[in-house]
Amino acid sequence: VKHLAMFLQLHPREEFEEGPRVEGRQYTGQEGTPYGMSRQPLVAPSGLPCNPPPFGTLVAVDLREGTIRWQEPLGTIPGLEQVPGSEEWGSLVFGGPLVTASGLTFVAAGQDDRIRAFDTDSGEVLWEYQLPAGGQAAPMTYEKDGRQYVVISAGGRGGIGTAGDYIVAFALPES
Repeated sequence: VKHLAMFLQLHPREEFEEGPRVEGRQYTGQEGTPYGMSRQPLVAPSGLPCNPPPFGTLVAVDLREGTIRWQEPLGTIPGLEQVPGSEEWGSLVFGGPLVTASGLTFVAAGQDDRIRAFDTDSGEVLWEYQLPAGGQAAPMTYEKDGRQYVVISAGGRGGIGTAGDYIVAFALPES
């Protein structure tokens, strides 16, 4: 879950289609309405969000009970490693998790370019790996000859300082 205050603005259709664009904003046409929309994260000059942490969390929901089983800050913000407590803030997240039948949840959505495996029941981080670029995408899994693999596209994301052109695959231990 991304916890990020945003500045949103509706623009009358004519202004939206013909008006100037501001760098750093995202624009969406809002088809079927008389407006277009722009949005921009509300961040300080340092790049930190203007809302309190955590900035991103991985949340496990018990769908039968309708409750949150656990939630953990997800990722770290590069450049803030020396700030006390920053490892508990999480980072802005872009991308989703992969939950497997084997009880593992894989996610690489944070700004720190790491993929992590969580214990789905407890939320404990069991493994992590530094990717060659941002993994701001949902991982996928497949099985071949009885062995499970996890694959992630590590292409990064514009605007958060990470970019690449990689597909990274991991083989899970044989059972």
